[in-house]
Amino acid sequence: MDSPQEHLSEFMEKLSSILTELKDDKRVVMISNPQIQKAIESLEVDFRRAKSLVKSSRISPTHDENIEQVIQTLARGLGLVLFASHDVVESTKKAEIEVLRRELMKMSSVNRTNLIMSSDESEFSSYDRGVVEEDDRTTIDVDGIVEEDDRIALDVDEIVEENDKITLDVDDVVVQIKYGDDELLKYALNGLKSLVLDGMITKEGIHHEDMIPVLFNRLSSSKTDHRLIILRILQALAAQDDEHKEKMAEMGNLSILVKSLGHDLEEQKEAVGLLLSLSDVAAVRRRVGRIQGCIVMLAAIFNGDDQMSSHDAANLLNSLSGNTQYALHMAEAGYFKPLVHYLNQGSDMSKILMATALSRMELTDQNRANLGQDGAVEPLVKMFTSGNLEAKQSSLNALHNLSALKANVQRLIKLGIVATLLQLLFSVTSVLMTLREPASAILAKIAAQSEVGIVLVKQDVAQQMISLLHLTSPVIQCHLLEALNAIAACPNASKVRRKMKETGAVRLLLPFLTESRNTKIRNGALNLIYVLSNDMQGGELMEQLEQMHLNTLINIVSSSSTTDDEKAAAVGILSNFPVSDKNVTDMFIKANLLPILVSILTSSTPTTPHLLAENVSAVLIRFTLPSDKKLQHFSVENGVISVLVKLLTCGSIIAKCRAATSLTQLSQNSLTLRKSRKSRWFSCAPPHSTDTFCQVHDGHCSIKTTFCLVKAGAMPPLVQILQGNERAADEAALSCLATLQQDEIWENGSNLLVKMSCVQPIIKILEEGISLKAQEKSLWILEKIFKVEAYRVEYGEYAQVVLIDLAQNGDSLLKPTVAKLLAQLELLQQQSSYF
Repeated sequence: MDSPQEHLSEFMEKLSSILTELKDDKRVVMISNPQIQKAIESLEVDFRRAKSLVKSSRISPTHDENIEQVIQTLARGLGLVLFASHDVVESTKKAEIEVLRRELMKMSSVNRTNLIMSSDESEFSSYDRGVVEEDDRTTIDVDGIVEEDDRIALDVDEIVEENDKITLDVDDVVVQIKYGDDELLKYALNGLKSLVLDGMITKEGIHHEDMIPVLFNRLSSSKTDHRLIILRILQALAAQDDEHKEKMAEMGNLSILVKSLGHDLEEQKEAVGLLLSLSDVAAVRRRVGRIQGCIVMLAAIFNGDDQMSSHDAANLLNSLSGNTQYALHMAEAGYFKPLVHYLNQGSDMSKILMATALSRMELTDQNRANLGQDGAVEPLVKMFTSGNLEAKQSSLNALHNLSALKANVQRLIKLGIVATLLQLLFSVTSVLMTLREPASAILAKIAAQSEVGIVLVKQDVAQQMISLLHLTSPVIQCHLLEALNAIAACPNASKVRRKMKETGAVRLLLPFLTESRNTKIRNGALNLIYVLSNDMQGGELMEQLEQMHLNTLINIVSSSSTTDDEKAAAVGILSNFPVSDKNVTDMFIKANLLPILVSILTSSTPTTPHLLAENVSAVLIRFTLPSDKKLQHFSVENGVISVLVKLLTCGSIIAKCRAATSLTQLSQNSLTLRKSRKSRWFSCAPPHSTDTFCQVHDGHCSIKTTFCLVKAGAMPPLVQILQGNERAADEAALSCLATLQQDEIWENGSNLLVKMSCVQPIIKILEEGISLKAQEKSLWILEKIFKVEAYRVEYGEYAQVVLIDLAQNGDSLLKPTVAKLLAQLELLQQQSSYF
């Protein structure tokens, strides 16, 4: 058979032709890519070396080994040329190069077999015979290779179409992965991936070529699509051998891998999957949790939308949770399952560590919900009820943090913690005194939940809490006042409030009004006195408060250092004094309260609490009583009307109602305060501007002298109330408008109401029937309007449908007035069967 030297000589001719064509190819020459030039130059050097070896006449086993090396080198060189010129060389030329490269590789395989067989022959055997026999076998194999090459040649088109699938040996791949640019790297990585998945590369080959460090180095610097391939190769290597995992477990490699957790979703998925597969290596579990940002990113992936990534992240976090410090980091990052596990099954010290950490965490409501759902409340309650003092302290503080969420408060109540907390709160055991603060804080949270706080109302503990107020620290006082306010505000707590008043709760709270160091205590006391004063009748509140306390309240209202909430509570208390109590009014005037209240409303903005404006408008009712015209003049001189009109325009529905009431009281005296143009005094006086003459009051009006609604600009906002969708202020607005239909001016007033488009909304109020008193006022106004025939004609048909329905189905108290209106519309006789 032909010798290896002869075989090589045949291939050299083919290779010489390929090299010549490559160097003459204009496309290759014009390309400035150094990779292409370097690959061709390297192949030329190998070619010259092979050429020299073929010319050598010296035949020896060493000579054959040299030829074997040259063949391998030439095959590798052709592969590098293919990679470097994949976008430059024509497809047919690439296929020709690939066929030649494969022939060289297979020839190399045959030569290696010959060398091995030759070395195994005994020195006493016939060397020539052995060679001949082996050559015979080799000839058969070579024929098979030739046949295979024929098949490869037939599949040239397929090779051309699938350039990415060109296979190189490990050496070629390593060179390209180490030094290739981005374009070549993709092909090299795909080649390596195929080698690994097909089992064409040994563990020794991986270690010999330092493949894992090379891949991690590329992972840190490559672009996204390359990183994905690298991660998948590493996953395949990790799945094949534990030694590969150990190599990947080096700190530098893990740090590079963790960075991929912060990239796009696909890369996250691959990276977290690889880290999970590595986590059975103890070194990985020790190291990866220390890498900055790792646990935070894993927690974020767990909470992400991708289910597979979330699942892998959860498993990885759980595998790291054997380290309690890592478990705490996970909780801080929003992954709480390991922390809950330690609370349930950890050692006593671990439980205390977790509870203490939980008490100090800044939790969102979603965090609290997750902790509750994961089962954190139950073991904490158990720690509180049966643990030592340190366990009680840490668990109570943690429960306080969790109790800001209503669902967790309900869990606490179901677990029966309330009775234990109350027992602790009223305990005189000195060792337990330190637990009062978190206990009172949790009770305050329980009370603040209107639906579940009723449990404290039923426990009837309010009086006991009040009795503790002067015997505890400021922090506990704040919590107790918070709980007491929540209890007193419960709709079903009327008995509790009454009992608190009867036992002197207000007097016990009054000293806190002068608290200057802790505004929370003062605010809590103010609010509680305000809530209790809402139920006080007649002079009951006056019996509780002395003038010094009134002055204190007024100082709170007037002070620039107090909050709007404090002012709202203080004004609310003042508004609950009987409006008819002249002594109280005199004290308010003496304390200059009215200008202060007007200033508050004048400077109010949309962000001003509604309660403050509502309570101020309640106090203003006292200053506008129609029985005291002197007081009314005093109020108007201080700017009351302008702020009342402002409330009608932009106040809450309660504030609008109260403002309308004050304006009604002022308007009731407008008719008697008017200056008639027929007056003898006016005949001597200089002529007045026509702007002062009022068509409704038929005289000269102004805001300050007659409190006229028309001149004050109150009509549009009053009508707007009737036209709006909220019905709570209808009665007050209608009462105010009705003052323009007093006996002497009813026709003028009706004309104005019709002009202001009031009739339709008034009929609508009748139809909706939400308030009986509002319906009565509506009927009274319509009766005046329908005295005018033109208005009966215009609105009668629209009104009669509603009036007939009221006659049939309305309240019996309305029927007499309804009958009058039907008679006005001449419908009574025709529809008499309705009565």
